[in-house]
Amino acid sequence: MAIGTAALVIILSVFNGFNNLVKESLEASDPDFLIRPASGKFFTPDSALFAPVLEDSRVLRLSSVLEEQVFLSYEGRQSLARVKGIDEASQEESALRESVIDGSWLFRRGAFPAAVAGAGLAHNLGLSPRFITPFEIYYPSRKGNISLSNPAASLRKVKALTGGVISVNSEIDAKLMLVPIDAMRELLELETEVSSIEIWAAPGMADALEKDLQAHFGPELKVLNRFRQEESLFRMMKYEKLAIFLILIFVVIIIAFNIYSSLKMLIIEKEADIDTLRAMGAQDGIIRRIFLLEGWMVSLLGMVIGLVVGVGVVLIQQHFGIIGMPGNFVVNSYPVALKTTDLLWIAAGVSVIGYLMAFLPSRKITLPERT
Repeated sequence: MAIGTAALVIILSVFNGFNNLVKESLEASDPDFLIRPASGKFFTPDSALFAPVLEDSRVLRLSSVLEEQVFLSYEGRQSLARVKGIDEASQEESALRESVIDGSWLFRRGAFPAAVAGAGLAHNLGLSPRFITPFEIYYPSRKGNISLSNPAASLRKVKALTGGVISVNSEIDAKLMLVPIDAMRELLELETEVSSIEIWAAPGMADALEKDLQAHFGPELKVLNRFRQEESLFRMMKYEKLAIFLILIFVVIIIAFNIYSSLKMLIIEKEADIDTLRAMGAQDGIIRRIFLLEGWMVSLLGMVIGLVVGVGVVLIQQHFGIIGMPGNFVVNSYPVALKTTDLLWIAAGVSVIGYLMAFLPSRKITLPERT
């Protein structure tokens, strides 16, 4: 029981550690709130509607974004990418500028707009800040008709140079490219429209700000918090953790059958003592309760030892990083994070399992009839 409980604590803590890494990487790329149109892909932000939000002391900054799935081509290599046009506020203050691993956080090189590409995307296309040959960004014309005889003639094109390469996580690195919003407006044939407005809240103010934003913008605009921006990812992480917990609980159940079989053997061994207790006037319920409590106390003792050992191992790994991560990774050692709710669920689950494994054999004690 101690080994099973310790395994639950350690494995769930490692899972929490990796989840925290994912959340931290998303904090660098995702704003606290994303304002999108309730219908359609683009909208023109009303300055009268957004001015009170910008003046709110709980809001750090607002940024305009024009984002679309486009086709990229460079030196015979092609790829689809999520290209995000950002305004000057994001160019100056974005947390992603700390993730640059090659080149610089640059959005203009001479006569060409410059792009900051994810590491995976840059690798697939062969992009480098050291190259002076521009790459092309293609998107179907929104105003012209598509020619069936020559579809390429219906594509609009913008040329750009690579300013820098960033690395955040595998998903962002493989798909994301940042360009000036003016370049995206030229490509999409738009003037003042945006696809979304990003809002960053002051520390600790996000929860209080969310309801006020939804009430302020009304039904025409959607207010997406970080969870709703990456809802599928967070749900998957939640279900994965639940699946791991249930699998490990099943292992604990298998381990607990040792208590069941040991208690059955003990009952057989103590038949003479049971007769003695009955002769001394002990009621049947008391005799059954003795074996029930003994079996349950064994499981509780194992649970306490497992919790102490598991928490100790996690704290040692958290502070000293004894077990390292193989290969190139963003951290040098396995990330771990303890959560009180996990410990409470583990304690409750192991306690219930231990009680059932003690209850079943104690209920089946065959007591002779009193004379």
